[in-house]
Amino acid sequence: MKLSIQAFGVDFQNPVLLAAGTCGFGMELVDVLDIEALGGFVTKSITLEARLGNPAPRVAEFESGMINSVGLANPGLARARSEKLPWIAANVRRAKVLVSVAGHTVEEYFQLIEGLDEADGFAGFEINLSCPNDARRDGVPFALDLDAVSKIIAGCRERTGRPISAKLAPNDPRLPQTIKRAEEAGANAITLVNTAPGLLLDPDSGQARLGQGAGGVSGPALFPMGIRAVKEARAVSSLPILGVGGVLSVSDAVAYRRVGADLIQMGTATFAAPRAAEDLISGLMRWGKESDVCSWSELGRMEDLEA
Repeated sequence: MKLSIQAFGVDFQNPVLLAAGTCGFGMELVDVLDIEALGGFVTKSITLEARLGNPAPRVAEFESGMINSVGLANPGLARARSEKLPWIAANVRRAKVLVSVAGHTVEEYFQLIEGLDEADGFAGFEINLSCPNDARRDGVPFALDLDAVSKIIAGCRERTGRPISAKLAPNDPRLPQTIKRAEEAGANAITLVNTAPGLLLDPDSGQARLGQGAGGVSGPALFPMGIRAVKEARAVSSLPILGVGGVLSVSDAVAYRRVGADLIQMGTATFAAPRAAEDLISGLMRWGKESDVCSWSELGRMEDLEA
C-alpha cells in the first residue's frame, strides 16, 4: 500500500507521526528508533520560559492506559531556538516536524510564534490549546473558550506563513463550533484529541497517584473519544485532521482514517514499545497488501462505507 499523503501543503512519506510530549525534540529517540522512517513527529510543547514540570510522580499506569501530569516541562523558547531546532534542522530530512507551542496567556502564543518562525528545519506549528494538566492554567484549557480559540489562531496566523494545526480537547461539549472557529480564524488543520482530564487514587491510602493530583488520560481509554471527535470534525470541516488518542495497532489507525483522519499520531504506545510507530508503518503496508488497498489516500472513510 502506498502510504504517502499530502496535507496542508506538506508531503508526508507516510501518515504516522509521534505525538507531542512523547518524543521530546527527536534527539532523545535516535538510539531506539529510525526517526527518518516516520511520517514525522511533533515536538514537546514549547513555552516562553523553561519549565521543570509538575511535582513527581508524573505518570501512572492503569488497566486501560496511562495518566500523566508532566506539566509542559520543556527548555523554554530561548533554548529551544538555540539548541533543539538547530539539531532538528541538521539531522531530520525525510520526517516532517511540527513544533508545538503552549502559552499561559493569549499573547504568549504570539511571542512564541514570532520567536520560532525564522528557525529552520520544521514544517509548521501545532497550537496546543488543550493541555489538561498545566497548573498555570488551573486545568482550564483555552480550547474550551471559543473566543480564546479565535484570538489565538488568528494571531498566530498573522505571524507565520507556515501551516498551523489547532490541537483541541476531547471533553469539549461544543467541539463542532470550536472547529469552525479555528478554521475561520485561519487554522490549516485540526489535531484531535489531547489527553482527557482524569484522576487516579491509590487504593490503600486514597491519595492521588500523581503529585499534581489530576492529570491527562491517554492510551486505549482515549481511543473511542478520539474516534468520535474526528468523526464530528469531519462532518463540519474539510480541513486535514491529525487523529491521535489510543492508537496501538493497524486496526486503530485504519479506524481513524475511516472516520476522516488524514494523519495519525502515536503517543502512549511508544512508552511501552519505542518502535511502535515503525511497527505500525510496516503493519499498514502488510494490511494494505492483504486487503487489496492501493493507498492510504484511497482508504474509504466511514461515510463512504455506510453509503
